[in-house]
Amino acid sequence: MNARTRGESSGTGRRVLISLLVAVLLLGGLAAGGTYLWSQYGPRISQTMGWTSNDYEGTGTGEAIVVITAGEIGEDIAVSLEEADVVKTSEAFYELLLEQDPAVEFLPGSYRVKLQMSAQSALEALQDPANRMAYTAMIPEGKSVAQTLEIISAGADIPLEELQAAAADPAAFGLPEGVTSLEGWLFPATYEFEETTTGVEAISRLVEQQKLVLDELGVPVEDRERVLNIAAMVQREGGRIEDFGKVSRVIQNRLAQEMLLQMDSTAQYGMGQHDDGSVWSTDEALADDNPWNTYVHLGLPAGPISNPGRDAIVAALNPEPGDWLYFVAVNLDTRESVFTSTIEDHNAAVEQLNQWCIANPGRGC
Repeated sequence: MNARTRGESSGTGRRVLISLLVAVLLLGGLAAGGTYLWSQYGPRISQTMGWTSNDYEGTGTGEAIVVITAGEIGEDIAVSLEEADVVKTSEAFYELLLEQDPAVEFLPGSYRVKLQMSAQSALEALQDPANRMAYTAMIPEGKSVAQTLEIISAGADIPLEELQAAAADPAAFGLPEGVTSLEGWLFPATYEFEETTTGVEAISRLVEQQKLVLDELGVPVEDRERVLNIAAMVQREGGRIEDFGKVSRVIQNRLAQEMLLQMDSTAQYGMGQHDDGSVWSTDEALADDNPWNTYVHLGLPAGPISNPGRDAIVAALNPEPGDWLYFVAVNLDTRESVFTSTIEDHNAAVEQLNQWCIANPGRGC
């Protein structure tokens, strides 16, 4: 949902961080204030003072799969690595990348790496051909059809033009009557293809998997597009899986009260701005009269805005009990959201986000 009021992220705010915090901590009886300020500004102060680092140490543990698509630049790859918790911060990886001479060139594809690697270890892993997975595509939840086709192309070595041509004919994949787009129907998972897999065959794999999940969850054919429509918003709006049921409830409560849904994800999708990494929507996107924009049109958007995973579909079918009508992310690192029932409480939560953005410039605000 929209935060509407953007906090200033000026240099002045950053310069007063330490003096403000120290002043509060030195005043007796203000422990609560000190705790709040530390929660907002502590991580940046710790890093500035050298108490903590923006980089992990060592070669990592466990396993993660990251995808590099054609046309991605170093900054895009750095963000993907942080989102997957491969590196601690995108800044650490990108700064290291800028130091390389000659400049590093990445080959599109899916790479098997580890979690919580140092930036140096992550860079070395992505340059090791042994870590590139042949004919494998890892599709994250919440990607659009266009993004998903790029990932399949990169991982399975299928020409993007072939995949796009196949996707242009949704009727070929046995979708319910009236469904005119593959959006929502490409189930996110990790897929292994054959060297000879065609674009039509690859897309069919994803569509059939989505149908299988809907079958398992008992969703009638005639209700599937609506369920996926709601699940797609839940996937894009819910920062944490544990909040999916609450987001679903907000959607249901607003529909029941004939309120505009006002989901930023729908406005961004309608304007092609859904992958810019920002929590903020432009005024142009919020006002644009396209059929997906739930700031303009009552009810559900024209169709799904992303490809949801199982957790989001389950949440769409089983909204958590509650009277919430609003929610807003208040910490873009932890993806914590605050759910409220009144506009006054919502505005207070928006101010929490504003303060977080002041303390964390360049972190998605």
